[in-house]
Formats: sequence, structure tokens, C-alpha cells
Amino acid sequence: MTRFLIAALLLLSPLPAAAQGEPHAWLFGSWSGGTMPPNRAQSAAACNAVPTVIVTRDIVLRTTLLDPTYQQRIVETVRVTPDGAEIRFRPIPRVPGMFGAQANPGFGCGSPDLLTIRRRGPSEIEFPGCLDFPSPLVRCAAQ
Repeated sequence: MTRFLIAALLLLSPLPAAAQGEPHAWLFGSWSGGTMPPNRAQSAAACNAVPTVIVTRDIVLRTTLLDPTYQQRIVETVRVTPDGAEIRFRPIPRVPGMFGAQANPGFGCGSPDLLTIRRRGPSEIEFPGCLDFPSPLVRCAAQ
């Protein structure tokens, strides 16, 4: 009887959030553009070789023209908006460096710990108000 009760409770309990799907799963993958208008004629191999932004479940990586190494930000929360998503990153402690505070680890937006993403189409996004990414980004096709 106890086993039956436990099985029934497990069936009635809600699924964990990960099992229901991540709210930003539509963003997962590699994106090109952002710093300059995207090259829509670029091959999938060329795009995936040097994407500007990479989005995974837990991490967002970005690079810019002036900083070609990937900067990694850990996703803390994701909020779905009517036209995209809002990602809040785990705050990075600011450590004074040789020339004052460390470089901005964000996207050139108002807050380095918040990224607003606007969906412009099935394979195109933009980061509104982010100075480091004034142009749209397009999804790199699968190889």
C-alpha cells in the first residue's frame, strides 16, 4: 500500500523546471553579427567557427571586435517577455585592477548583469540598448 501511495504522489507532483523545457531554449546555439551587420551569405562552417555569441542553458559567451576572447557569464534567471527574453547573470565581484575597476563583463547595456533580448524573427535577435552589439545577430546554421 505504501508503494502505491508513493507512486501516486510522484505521478501527481509537478515536473522539475528543466524537464518542462527551459524558457530560453529557443536561444541555444551560436549567433553571428551584433558588433557589425551579420553576413547572411556566410557558410554554416564559417559562422560556427567564430560566432559572436554562444547561448547554452547555463552560460552565455560573447566576444567583440576589441576583445576577441570569449567572456563567459553564468545565467542566474531567465524571464520570458512578449518579444523575447531577459537574462539576469550571476553578479561578478568588481576587483580593482591596475587602471581602476576591471573591464565591463557585460554586453554594453545599462547593467552588466542584465541582458534584454528581442526576437526579430525565427533566426534573428537583437540586444536593444547595448552599445557593444548595435547590429542584429543571426543564428548559425547547423553543420
